[in-house]
Amino acid sequence: MEAVRIIITGGTFDKHYDEIRGILTFKDTHLPEILKYVRCTLPIELELNQLIDSLDMHLANRLKILESCKKAPESRIVVTHGTDTMIETGRILGQAALGKTVVLTGAMVPYSFTASDAVFNLGCSIAAVQILSPGVYVTMGGRVFAWDRVRKHREAGTFEEA
Repeated sequence: MEAVRIIITGGTFDKHYDEIRGILTFKDTHLPEILKYVRCTLPIELELNQLIDSLDMHLANRLKILESCKKAPESRIVVTHGTDTMIETGRILGQAALGKTVVLTGAMVPYSFTASDAVFNLGCSIAAVQILSPGVYVTMGGRVFAWDRVRKHREAGTFEEA
């Protein structure tokens, strides 16, 4: 059974509410807790790449993700990412033609909140990365999109085919 690498980059997925300052911020990743909670039996390698809101990402941040994908010994990679600029990172990874299967996923509601979509999206991405052909994909809301045929429908809070 081949291991899957999860590259953690932050986004809403890993945000928590700072009750002192009254804002959403980053403390640490929720991924170990989630994987334990869902009893994932697949070998997973976690890599904390960065904890950043995707609106604050610049080219250097995206290139850091690309470098992690290139260096990963695994051929199947999930990237947790903020939904606002996930498509831009997908473009950089897709154009790099890595020869690996890379699935980007995120959450519209933080994992630490009730009714979060984080666990569902993570589960879909872990399943998808095991069966998809090499390439770069976005998995959100139970759907899988090719990196170059997806857009975020901001008003609906969903992703759709472009």
